[in-house]
Amino acid sequence: MDGFPFATVGFDLDGTLLDTLGDLAAAVNHVLATIDRAPLSADAVRPLVGLGTTHLLEGALAATGGIPQDDVPRLLHELLAYYEAHIAVRSRPFPGLIAALDRLDTMGVRTAVVTNKLERLARQLLGELGLADRMATIIGGDTLGPGKAKPSPAPVRAMIERCGGGRAALIGDSIFDVEAARGAGATSVLVSFGFLHRPAAEHGADHIIDHFDELVPLLATL
Repeated sequence: MDGFPFATVGFDLDGTLLDTLGDLAAAVNHVLATIDRAPLSADAVRPLVGLGTTHLLEGALAATGGIPQDDVPRLLHELLAYYEAHIAVRSRPFPGLIAALDRLDTMGVRTAVVTNKLERLARQLLGELGLADRMATIIGGDTLGPGKAKPSPAPVRAMIERCGGGRAALIGDSIFDVEAARGAGATSVLVSFGFLHRPAAEHGADHIIDHFDELVPLLATL
């Protein structure tokens, strides 16, 4: 690896690797339309992303009139079905990502995805965008079982183990990523362009980047 200080670089998915907001908002608004509720703007959906699909749905319901508890399972099924069928209509890698992955590949660095998205949806999305085979492992919010999604450090520890150990960094866009990385002893890097709930500097990450062009040069200096 020519002295590169990290053996593994993991990435969050939504808001970090990929701009998925358009497809997530479309799925949310599809469900809202089925119960005669007004659609939410993409900006309103953005802060609901990061803790999994149930959190996304319940946040959207709460914002549009309240959560009909007895109907949540049916609406969740509807949301997942729609999203799965339209998972990569608008979703695209953030600028500079592919070049950064290429540089990491050239140095023999293992790359991985650690997301709170359901693993099967993460694999489907990454597959449709030609990125799944580039990852040494893909860990979803349900991969390790209940209570072991981010901000738990368990998925980051699993990433490190599956990738053969060594020093690791986790690239993300939320406090959940920062806390998971910290708990697993990994370096945390926050992207300022993701689905942030508050300014990047307030999340306590080890480092912040504004563009993926900055990632490899930053990691090389640590």
